Amino acid sequence: MSTRYQVDRAELGTLLADQPRYRVDQIWEGWYSQFRHTAELSTLPKALRARLDDELPPSLELVTQSLSDDGDTTKFLWRLGDGATVETVLMLYPDRATVCISTQAGCAMDCSFCATGQAGFERQLHVGEIVEQVVEAARVAAEGDTPRRVSNIVFMGMGEPLANYGPMWSTVERLHGDIGISARHLTVSTVGIIPGIRRLATEQLPVNLAVSLHAANDELRNELVPINKRYPLAELAAACQEYLTAKNRRLSFEWAMIEGVNDRDSDARELAAYARNLRAHVNLIPLNPTPGYPTIGTSRARVREFRDLLVDAGANATIRANRGTDIDAACGQLSTSHGAAAATGGLAPKPVPVSVVSKRPSPLTE
Repeated sequence: MSTRYQVDRAELGTLLADQPRYRVDQIWEGWYSQFRHTAELSTLPKALRARLDDELPPSLELVTQSLSDDGDTTKFLWRLGDGATVETVLMLYPDRATVCISTQAGCAMDCSFCATGQAGFERQLHVGEIVEQVVEAARVAAEGDTPRRVSNIVFMGMGEPLANYGPMWSTVERLHGDIGISARHLTVSTVGIIPGIRRLATEQLPVNLAVSLHAANDELRNELVPINKRYPLAELAAACQEYLTAKNRRLSFEWAMIEGVNDRDSDARELAAYARNLRAHVNLIPLNPTPGYPTIGTSRARVREFRDLLVDAGANATIRANRGTDIDAACGQLSTSHGAAAATGGLAPKPVPVSVVSKRPSPLTE
């Protein structure tokens, strides 16, 4: 069965061939511009609303909604139609909101320090399941005393976006064409799937590309990011250069800082040389705690020293402020391991009503 955001406009028109043509526009506007549920579309007859809910139900069922201590980050745990679970993160800023979305249930990339990778791969998400994450987060962002508009989407949640390319790119087109989010505010993250990067370079929309790098020599990166054995750093750099040439968009490298592993002076020199050649921006991310990875994150003082080493070596680098660490919503922490407890009445982290929205800002970088 198709779901609400799985069908495109043409498919909706076919489904509603017995209705006046303007009904499709009303429904599409309600779903994609007003972020309304079908039952809330008061311009439609009740019978049509009931029919749409029956024939095109939602993809996501909310299991828990967790709010960070500072009130700026909300994590949603969703149950899908087959029982699989995924997570979405909404981050509020003074005048906007960013949504971090998942493209797979689990992940097959097996990065050792990532909770999603530790959990393993379950299945791909279809376009409706990805788009609906944005819509539901946008509904929450628009509530409260200080409504925010979702203006930035990052494909950095659970899963490897370029390993689910078709639904991922259909989502990009839907977010750009129907919700109205600029390609410059859409960021696709990858651990370095070279065929996907090259395919991305041929697309019409110039989205941002972020590469989860974490090491700038093959020996260490083979350990931290196993896909590097298939797509080593030299080949990855060539693919990134192809993307830069085609799109002229800034490239970002994500670097989770792990104490004694990739935060040494030699690591800074290797990273600076690799980033400089590609004019890449480096996001330094203090490693967030995950149950299956015993190594601890680099101290804040050393993170600053590492950044200064990069800048002194001619690289562009900033430190990403962790958002939602206390609710396991920060980079590398997304995992639905708490979902079973939530579903069976066990403890879940700080569940809050859907209407709760924070009013306190928090910067992305320092």
